[in-house]
Amino acid sequence: MNFKSLYNEQKEIVDKLLTDSLSNRKPSSLYEPASFILSNPGKRLRPVLVLFSAKAAGGSFDKAYNAALSVEMLHNFTLVHDDIMDNADKRRGRPTLHVKYDLSTAILAGDVLLAVAYEYLRRDLNGTAAAVVESFTKGLVEVCEGQSLDKEFEVRRTVSLSEYMMMIQKKTAALSKMCCEMGGLLAGGNDATVTALSNYGNDLGLAFQIQDDILDILADEETLGKPVGGDLIEGKKTFLFLKALEKSSGKVREKLEAVIDNKGINPNQVEEFKNIYFDLGVIDFAEKEVETLTQSAVNSLNTLKESTEKEFLKQLAFAMLKRNN
Repeated sequence: MNFKSLYNEQKEIVDKLLTDSLSNRKPSSLYEPASFILSNPGKRLRPVLVLFSAKAAGGSFDKAYNAALSVEMLHNFTLVHDDIMDNADKRRGRPTLHVKYDLSTAILAGDVLLAVAYEYLRRDLNGTAAAVVESFTKGLVEVCEGQSLDKEFEVRRTVSLSEYMMMIQKKTAALSKMCCEMGGLLAGGNDATVTALSNYGNDLGLAFQIQDDILDILADEETLGKPVGGDLIEGKKTFLFLKALEKSSGKVREKLEAVIDNKGINPNQVEEFKNIYFDLGVIDFAEKEVETLTQSAVNSLNTLKESTEKEFLKQLAFAMLKRNN
C-alpha cells in the first residue's frame, strides 16, 4: 500500500469537486469569496477521513463524496469565522477572507458554506439519513461550543489543563470524530464499527490539536504559513502554556503569569519562552501525549476487518505525528 498515493488520489478528486461545487452560482459577490476560501491549499484531512472510514466500514468512495465535500465546507465555515474572531491576517499563507474582501462579505460567505454543506450532505443520505444528519449537526454544535470556550478562556485568568482538553475535544476533535462516524454510518456499518471509527476520529483530533500547539512554537514561519509563536504573542492558553504554568515556580511562573496579564508577548520574546518550555520539559510531555493519543486512535481500529482502508487510517494517524504544518 502506497499511503501517499492513496491520500493524494482522493485529495485531488476532492479538490476538483470543491472547485466545481460553487461554479456558475450567482451572485458572484457571494460565491466568489466562498470559492476563494475553498481553494485554499488545505490538507483535506476531514473529507479523506469520511471517504476512508466509509470504505473501511464496507462502503464505497462513490457514495460518500458529497458527504466528504460537506464536511470540508463545514470546516471552512468555521475557519472563516475563527479568523474573524481572532483578527487573523493570514490563513495557510494567504490573506484571510475578511482581509481580502471585508468583514460583512466574509461572514456571509461563511454562512453560505454552511448552507451548501447541508445541501451536499443530503445528496448522499440513505437509510441512515437521520443518524448521519444528527452526527453532522452534533459536530457543528460542538465546534461552536468549543470556539466559545476558546474565546472564554482568553479572558479567564485561570484555566486548567483538563478544561483545555474539554475545549479542544469540542473545537477540534468533534469534527474529526464526526467525519469518521458519518463514514461508518453512510456505509451501513454496525454499531461496533461506527463506534470504533468514532473513537479513532476523536483521539486523532485531540492529537492533531496538541501537535498544532507544538508546531506553533517549533515550526518555521514559511512552513507554518503564519508567525511562529503566534499563540504566545496572542496570549492563548495552549496545552504547552498551561502545562508550563502547572510545572513552574518562582520567577519563571511570574513570567508566564505576565503573559496572561499582558494578554500576550512581543514577537522578540518567542525564543525566550520557547526555551522556558524546553527547560520545563513541557514540549517533551506534549509530544508524548500526542504519541499516546495517536496509539489510542490506532488501537480503536482493531475490531475492524483487515483492509487497505483500515491500514490507510492507521498510517494516516502515524503520518500526523510527523507533519510540520
